[in-house]
Amino acid sequence: ALEPPRASSVAVITPRPHRHFILKGRQTWTSTTSSNNANSTLASLFLHPNLPRYSTTSCMLATSPSIATTTASSRLRRLSISGTMASAFSAYHGPAATASQHTITALGRWSVLNNSLPAVDKIKSLHVYDFDNTLFKTPLPNPQLWNGPTIGTLSNQETFVNGGWWHDSRILAATGEGIDIEEKRAWDGWWNDKIVDLVKLSMKQKDALCVLLTGRSERGFADLIKKMVTAKGLEFDMIGLKPAVSPSNQKFQSTMHFKQLFLGALMETYKQAEEIRVYEDRPKHTKGFRDFFAEFNRQQNITPTRGPLTAEVIQVADCATTLDPVIEVAEIQHMINIHNEMVSKLSPRGRQNRLRIKKTVYFTGYMIGPEDTKKLIKLAHIPPNMPQHELKYHGNNILICPRPCPASILEKVGGMGSKMKWEVVGTACFENNIWAAQLRPTPQHAKFHTDNPSPLVVLALRKGIKPMDAGKIQNWQPLPPERSFVFETVVGEKVILRIEPEDPREDEYESLFANKTSKRKHNGDEGWNQRNPHGHYSGRNESRGYHSGGRAGRGRGNRGGRGNARGGRGGRGRGGGYNYRSLDDVEPKNQQGGYGPQMDYDDAYPPLNKSNNPPASAPSGPSQGRQPPRGPAPSQGRPMGAQAATNNSDLQHYY
Repeated sequence: ALEPPRASSVAVITPRPHRHFILKGRQTWTSTTSSNNANSTLASLFLHPNLPRYSTTSCMLATSPSIATTTASSRLRRLSISGTMASAFSAYHGPAATASQHTITALGRWSVLNNSLPAVDKIKSLHVYDFDNTLFKTPLPNPQLWNGPTIGTLSNQETFVNGGWWHDSRILAATGEGIDIEEKRAWDGWWNDKIVDLVKLSMKQKDALCVLLTGRSERGFADLIKKMVTAKGLEFDMIGLKPAVSPSNQKFQSTMHFKQLFLGALMETYKQAEEIRVYEDRPKHTKGFRDFFAEFNRQQNITPTRGPLTAEVIQVADCATTLDPVIEVAEIQHMINIHNEMVSKLSPRGRQNRLRIKKTVYFTGYMIGPEDTKKLIKLAHIPPNMPQHELKYHGNNILICPRPCPASILEKVGGMGSKMKWEVVGTACFENNIWAAQLRPTPQHAKFHTDNPSPLVVLALRKGIKPMDAGKIQNWQPLPPERSFVFETVVGEKVILRIEPEDPREDEYESLFANKTSKRKHNGDEGWNQRNPHGHYSGRNESRGYHSGGRAGRGRGNRGGRGNARGGRGGRGRGGGYNYRSLDDVEPKNQQGGYGPQMDYDDAYPPLNKSNNPPASAPSGPSQGRQPPRGPAPSQGRPMGAQAATNNSDLQHYY
């Protein structure tokens, strides 16, 4: 409140824009270092019902006891309220207010750590590190497990009542062999070692402030991330996670908005810092930070609050990983169970859909192990001048039938997990587009089923060519006895999983189809033998004379052990990054030498790596280990579910 001047004094009003309120003679307004107090003072001034809105021009008031004019007194009365409001606005938003807001105490509210921050005059450099796929090799939804739309569903916080992939701490805690084991060994093999080394250098640099900044929620991940960096021996001055609102009660429009507010407070607090470095893996965020710093420095040249500084944003190569597929599906099923339980408690009006994991079966076949796949591919006579990027290598299955296998055919082949041996007897090339190997069962009288004219395995094909074209091959070149060999297969399915709303009208068979309009129901095997892969009802299958004699070893006793769900440990990938490779690059056999229920995820989507060389380890079944497969880390964006063929979208809007 502004008191009227004494009767013997006169007020001389000198408008001075962009200056805070100063009253010589008697102080009538005092700013506070508390942003909340300043905010409430400002709000009370602007929201008072009897006060009109005035311009925000600030002014300087000085009292002079030697001058007395009625005009000046009248002017003072008219402008006293306006001057007070203008001064309050400037005091809150001007340079002096900026200094009062941006203190070490205020900045500390952004951090989940309780340690004291260094003095402002001690810091000359600001080092800011992103967490996910910059410092830590964060598991992403596996595009070989889930179809494209499902990856988007998992990444969307609005789909799940309890959040999604990036909002459920159990997913991050499931990394490796789980938090109980990984914490003891500091998540060895799951860190980006180069960035870890940089963090340690920042820790040693006395005039550098070391900051970890992530868009993960403060409520859900603060304790877990503190445990992870502590186990690794990393000491940060600040760890910033996204709170529900900012310390000044401001809501965030996005993760980028949160990080920009954080960085703005950081730079305004440490005014003597001459440089800032930000390490980020996402190209969109890298560009966003660079634009932000450019605009910040431009504003500092116009209306300086701390002066410009050197800003550098370092693009870090993406080092994403995946969880063990069994663990991933189990964690997501658990997340769905919690979602469904919470949905059932909501009122029907605001209730979300109950969800369910469903599978899409592309075909049923005799699945071939990775070592045998490599041997088979060597039989393909591919011209040496053939561009590798035009080729796609297979050699991982012998087709039984497309789509789910009817019960009668499944019984003929011995059921899922049943083993069978085959001998390679010939090879062929069709129109220089597709290479295949001809097979026969061992023993020759063993019962089998295939929708191809004869048992064969596609070894390689040019892009754009369909594997079913191998059925057109008629001229096979016999394989010399010294090159022939016998290998073992196991009956399984090539599937990909999807998450969809529960449909009580949908039976088990209907649930196998993502596109309901393409379903074709059948009762048992009715009409099945009249169908071929091209959709014709030609009776071709009956004329092929399938071997229906007693298959040696048929029956439950010789199907091979199913093994446990997890099998042996997979490679942990220490020292190397990970690629979104086929899960079939991992040996599928369990410790007992048998196979679990086979699901082949190979080639569900085009691999994100650019190499099309013959696979070092050929596709087979899903990883049975607890760790993701080894592989080089590509510089790829994070996948989001848009289209199945392009799982390289950015997930920046989801965490």
